[in-house]
Amino acid sequence: MTLALVIAFGVRCLLVILFLPFSALDKIVNFRGAVAQADERAPGGVATALILVGLFVEIVMSLGVVTGIADRLAAFVLAGYCGATALLWKQFWAQGDFWSGGKGRDLFWDFLKNFSLAGGFLLITFGTSDTTAMRFFADPLASSNPYSAPMEPR
Repeated sequence: MTLALVIAFGVRCLLVILFLPFSALDKIVNFRGAVAQADERAPGGVATALILVGLFVEIVMSLGVVTGIADRLAAFVLAGYCGATALLWKQFWAQGDFWSGGKGRDLFWDFLKNFSLAGGFLLITFGTSDTTAMRFFADPLASSNPYSAPMEPR
């Protein structure tokens, strides 16, 4: 195993560590609390469904990113998840106390962290070249093969 493969694995683990194991485990251990929090934005039975969908996304998509199985699609879904959770639960603008350093300011930083994390996932999805982006659109379920040994230059 080369250093590049170890780094690729480590970076992918760092990208998903928030979701798997921590956020997913928190939703499992404190399921009622998670549903109560979701109920603030989506009352009724929708809150439970949102938490279950969130658990699925956090576990399955994180595993996809780490293992490299359909990792581009998994990263794309996680980027959308980060954006959606920022817009639904990190509404710093709704607090009215941003300039006085209250809860709005704390939520602002969480909001930006969500979008920054989404950017990391989009790098996995689209890469940094036109060909990588086109490969995603041509076959979104394909793996980026993050752990294949790089070809040695001749």
